[in-house]
Amino acid sequence: MLLELRVENLLLIERAELDLVPGLNVVTGETGAGKTVLAHALDLLLGAKPRSGIVRPGASEAWVEGVFALNGRTDVLPPEIAERLPEGEDEVVLARRVTAEGRSRAFIGGRSATAADLREVGGALLAFHGQHEARRLLSPAAQLDLLDAFCERAAKGAGGAKRTGSRATKAKAGVGSTGHLARRDAHAAAHAQERDARRRLAELHDAAGARERELDLLRFELQEIDDVAPVEGEQEELAAVRERLRHVEALRGAAYVASQALGSEEGSAGAGLAAGESALDGVAGVDPELDVLAARLSSLRIEADDLAAELARHLERLDADPAELERVEERLQALSRLERKHGGSIAAVLDHAERCRQRIAEYEDVEGATETAEADLAEARARREILADELTAARAAGGPLLAAAVVERLVDLAMPSATLEVRLEPREPGPTGADQCELLLAPNPGVPAAPVRDSASGGELSRVMLALLAVAGAGTDATQVFDEIDAGVGGQTGRAVGEQLRALGREGQVLCITHLPQIAALADRHFAIEKDTSQDTAVTAVRRLDDPEVVGELVRMLGGESGDEGARRHAEELRSAA
Repeated sequence: MLLELRVENLLLIERAELDLVPGLNVVTGETGAGKTVLAHALDLLLGAKPRSGIVRPGASEAWVEGVFALNGRTDVLPPEIAERLPEGEDEVVLARRVTAEGRSRAFIGGRSATAADLREVGGALLAFHGQHEARRLLSPAAQLDLLDAFCERAAKGAGGAKRTGSRATKAKAGVGSTGHLARRDAHAAAHAQERDARRRLAELHDAAGARERELDLLRFELQEIDDVAPVEGEQEELAAVRERLRHVEALRGAAYVASQALGSEEGSAGAGLAAGESALDGVAGVDPELDVLAARLSSLRIEADDLAAELARHLERLDADPAELERVEERLQALSRLERKHGGSIAAVLDHAERCRQRIAEYEDVEGATETAEADLAEARARREILADELTAARAAGGPLLAAAVVERLVDLAMPSATLEVRLEPREPGPTGADQCELLLAPNPGVPAAPVRDSASGGELSRVMLALLAVAGAGTDATQVFDEIDAGVGGQTGRAVGEQLRALGREGQVLCITHLPQIAALADRHFAIEKDTSQDTAVTAVRRLDDPEVVGELVRMLGGESGDEGARRHAEELRSAA
């Protein structure tokens, strides 16, 4: 449910705040006052692309914000946003910022989001209908969605077939089973599995034709890798060995010089340390401080002897064999060649080898793999066909009930002689089943039924959509927004449209932008849009009307002046009847 709507610097609106209530909320105003601006504000919350020039002249940006009660439906939020909501939080704010340059930013729950996120979340919380939006009924897919929504509602006993048929009749018709939409989702999943199984089988059939050629290539590539037998981390070790072998003469020379410097030959550091140690041994025990220094000199001489011995041993291990360097270079080149061919790293090479083994195993047992794929396809097709048959049966049973319920609603909408037929025809199976739905309408007696797109005028189409929404319950969890859906109707028909809107409001929340006093009089909350042209830049204000002010607005909508007693009495009668 939409709790609050705030709009700033959007076209004529400098600032507006609407606090809405459950039931029927209406917005009225003179033509050109800016009612459609509110409709565009809601469009922005649904992720629509901003129109050019929508920012109020002189402002740097426009801002639209809607506060929605989730009523426990956190499932409509993207997981990364839902998990950020405080525990127990049941409200979320959708917002849109549009700069004067045309750039826009979307926000959900105070966090930056994409327009696609806004479309997904906004579409679950807000259903927008208008005379132009009613044209979507011309789509067979939309008509099938409405039929499925009705079947779901009827199956759950939610009154989708209100006043039409007894409980026993519904059970006999086969609409008493539960989970129609869940069955449709299961069919979509089965359809996807069948498609994947068919694609896998086609791949195996295609592969069979090139089996030997592909096997030769896979075996060659695998043998090439196995011959080298790469190991992760090996290249770093080999690179260090290569660097040592390339500089082995310099390393040998340096080690020799260092070992000689520490050796025992005359003039070496080792010989000098030994001579010093011997001299200090001759006066040992005379001077305690000198004894400490003598001990340190002795340790230094021992360390020098050990270091000289290790340098000599390392010198012996330094091999200048050119063949060893050649072997290391060849190994590194082989590893590098595999990396270039199979992914750029030894890990990728090893992964490719594993894939080759798997593919070889598949190709060598292509008959077994094909049999498995054929069995998987047959199983997926059988499951999909069972679900499709169940969907078709439920739709065939629900179609006449939907038609009867809509016709009964149309009687109240000044179409007393209208008839409606829900025609199901088979089509190529798809995610939603193997049925195509077509609504056939005969708005007047003696006129043969024809597809809604051919038989209904704009006003009739709006009323048919309203009746369908009322009986199918499609989207009743969301706030229903109607933008001048009453265009082309008036008088008692207008009153009937208002009653249907109010009935929808009892199930949730309705926001209606209207020019009919018959509808406005039924509102649970009334907002008036007024335009002030006394300033250099016109400004539109939105004001919530209290009961005494509602009558005055109804007088204006009836075409009366403020002092017109006849119009006032009529307005009071409309309000009183509501």
